[in-house]
Amino acid sequence: MSTEKDGGQPAREKCRLITSLASFARRTIKGILAGILVTPSAQAATLDSVLPDDLTDMSMEALMDIEITSVAKKPQKQSTAAAAIFVITNDDLRRWGVTNVPEALRRVPGIDVARIDANKWAITSRGFNSRFANKLLVLIDGRSVYTPLFAGVYWDNQDVVLQDVERIEVIRGPGGTLWGANAVNGVINIITKSAAATQGDMLAATAGNEVKGIGVARHGGKLKNGVDYRVYAKYSDYDDGYSSAGAHDDWRTGQLGFRSDWVQTEHDQITLQGDYYQGKSGQQVNIPTGPAGLPPTTIDQVVDDTRSDGGNLLFRWSRKLDSSSDFALQVYYDHVGIDGEVLYEDRDTFDIEFQHRFQWREAHDVVWGFDYRFTHDNTDNNPTFELAPSSRSVNLYGTFIQDEISLRDNLHLTLGTKLEHNDFSGVEFQPSARLAWAMSTAQTLWGAVSRAVRTPARGEDDVLLRLVPPPAADPGIPVYAEGNNDYDAENLVAWELGYRLNYNNAWSVDVAAFYNDYDNLRTLDPAMDSGPPPSVRLPFDNNMSGETYGLELASQWQVRPGWRLNASYSWLEMQLHLDSNSTDTASRASENASPTSKAAIWSAVDLGHNLQFDAALRYTGDIEVNGVDIDSYVEADLRIGWEVRPGLELSLIGQNLLDSQHPEFLPDFISTQATEVERSIYGRVAWSF
Repeated sequence: MSTEKDGGQPAREKCRLITSLASFARRTIKGILAGILVTPSAQAATLDSVLPDDLTDMSMEALMDIEITSVAKKPQKQSTAAAAIFVITNDDLRRWGVTNVPEALRRVPGIDVARIDANKWAITSRGFNSRFANKLLVLIDGRSVYTPLFAGVYWDNQDVVLQDVERIEVIRGPGGTLWGANAVNGVINIITKSAAATQGDMLAATAGNEVKGIGVARHGGKLKNGVDYRVYAKYSDYDDGYSSAGAHDDWRTGQLGFRSDWVQTEHDQITLQGDYYQGKSGQQVNIPTGPAGLPPTTIDQVVDDTRSDGGNLLFRWSRKLDSSSDFALQVYYDHVGIDGEVLYEDRDTFDIEFQHRFQWREAHDVVWGFDYRFTHDNTDNNPTFELAPSSRSVNLYGTFIQDEISLRDNLHLTLGTKLEHNDFSGVEFQPSARLAWAMSTAQTLWGAVSRAVRTPARGEDDVLLRLVPPPAADPGIPVYAEGNNDYDAENLVAWELGYRLNYNNAWSVDVAAFYNDYDNLRTLDPAMDSGPPPSVRLPFDNNMSGETYGLELASQWQVRPGWRLNASYSWLEMQLHLDSNSTDTASRASENASPTSKAAIWSAVDLGHNLQFDAALRYTGDIEVNGVDIDSYVEADLRIGWEVRPGLELSLIGQNLLDSQHPEFLPDFISTQATEVERSIYGRVAWSF
């Protein structure tokens, strides 16, 4: 039996979406620019370092010395960071030919990216992959985009304008000392360009068989008082994935936004930016029918067009006090709305963060700060999903301090901790110690030991979610995942060791090894509810521990000027152990949901005559999800680009070229239909003027 939740013609929906976005844009941009116009006159400044347009022209030394900020919350060279970090540059995004952030993350060692359907992904770092993966913190310009509902990310709502991304900093391993709870296995920080770096106009269009259409328009300018600004609009339309039974997982979204940067005095830099989006993500979801609490009459496959909308406004002020001291204040508001057949979430978040850096006794570079986050949600309960209470406010506040100590000119010890309080598990303590030794100008050896926590999500505390077990495991009575007020935070102690080498500016290698020791991991052990009516309850509990260990490698080879080869490799082993009072073999089986091995090799060649050729080969090992085997696969991506004249580029891109389609992952908790990834060919034109 199939029903349709939301009908209507796609063209009519598109017109309504564009009209609504345009109306919002006119009101928002006029108000913001009017406010900027009355600010004091100032000199223009570029707030962010800007990388060259073509990184094949950069030396290997310059590539390894790209300035990053996510590891220590201050600028530092990538080559000297005491953490496993991989940087995706704007030029990488262009030459890889990707259309969204999840696809860009596929080549990062230690990051597992698997597509469930055309608009849902399972993305994690160092294991525990799931659509609701909860150990990876994702930030856009320092703004957290994870939802406290399940401590994960709605990836279909993060439709970032890739042309405006300065870089994506990917940290594998704990970042909780600075970033707080849920930065357990990694941190992804998407950093956009300053408004000064996007002056002029830009139009870009992409279209093909799977990417039906992506259009971006951007205008950047400078006001009379020296304020740099940009405004943009983006619309994306992706086709269904493949399913022999038919698919309904197309994905459409429209987004508008702005950014302005200015200098009030020679010491003060201010940023104001914001975005607004609306979208629709299709899915087919299995819904048990019949009265709540009774065995289902049937399992209906419902066609559901999940609506989403959201917006954010971020203000950042940084002041340089002297050559060795500065502070920054960041405040943002964020709204997320999800309206689907199962999930309904209307959430408002207010966040404020202050940090101060200063030099103490020459050898100590100290960063300290505090933060506070308030979030309020409203949910609509239904027979499949409910929260009690349906509306709740949650507070999160904490403080951190980190001291980088220069033991010698080439030896640096970093000690720090974060102290944080949340409404679910109380106070959490997250210390870290990191040591970096510059063995020579070309070699760095580093090591770290850290404690991190993954705090309970709202769902783990308050949810009642009706599950759809596979037929072989169906007990014949309703089965529910149930929240538990006594659910504790998950704990991790991580040990890391890394080595970086730049050999004669022609070849480099970055290798990291890790051992993670987890405690209090999540389980769902069955408990009979005799009713009436009877049901099976699976309350969230902390009855599992485990270890993961592995190796991650990234390497570059400058074959000749204009030709660079890159490679990445990941090896991961997971061993999970149930406590003596647990029988939850399903949670333990999640150790098989991340591949043991992943590898990629890609080439970037400048052919001359303004032609570029990029090729990549990717391997992902086999996995098992919900007891179902998913085979390993090898895929190829190709791109040829032609710069017709300065500012005008044409590209032809092919992705997943070796198979007509292949599966990558399966859903969990919510029984949606998975689809397979299809071969994709599309063209792109980008014009800057």
